[in-house]
Formats: sequence, structure tokens, C-alpha cells
Amino acid sequence: MNCRIMFLAVFLAFFTLSEGMSLRGLGVEPRCRCSGTESRRIGKLIESIELFPPNPHCRDTEIIATLKNSKQEICLDITAPWVMKIIEKMMANKAP
Repeated sequence: MNCRIMFLAVFLAFFTLSEGMSLRGLGVEPRCRCSGTESRRIGKLIESIELFPPNPHCRDTEIIATLKNSKQEICLDITAPWVMKIIEKMMANKAP
């Protein structure tokens, strides 16, 4: 009986690890990228912004900014008014 439980535990651990690795290989994170967000105005410090729509692994829209000097990535608060303006500008630039 203990052997079966051990085999099942090893199998589940292997399956979980291999599934996570295969998702990363496809460029998909198996979880949300942001654990917290920044709402302070940091517009002048931003080099680039990426918008990640909701997906099967994260129900939230995530906006990640890369800072100019440090190249640090910071998650932005999507409800902050200044972030909403940036999103509007991004969408307007993508419109044909």
C-alpha cells in the first residue's frame, strides 16, 4: 500500500513539473506575473510597457513597465488614472 502511494506521489510531482516546463517553453507562465502593482506616477522613468490580457492561468489584465535606467520590471495598477491614459494611447496607436 505504501508503495502505491509513493508511486502516485512521484507520478503527480513529475506530471506537475513537466506540465509547468512545457507551458514555459511555449512562452506561457503557469501563473500571474504580478503579485503587486504600482499606482504612483512613474511615467518619466518608463522605457517600455507590455500589456498582457487575461489568460487561462491569470484572470487579470497585467501591465508591466520596464524602467529606463535599471531595466527593472514593475507591474502597474490598471485602475490608476495615469495608467489608463497610457493604455488609451497604446490602443489609439494600434488602431488602423
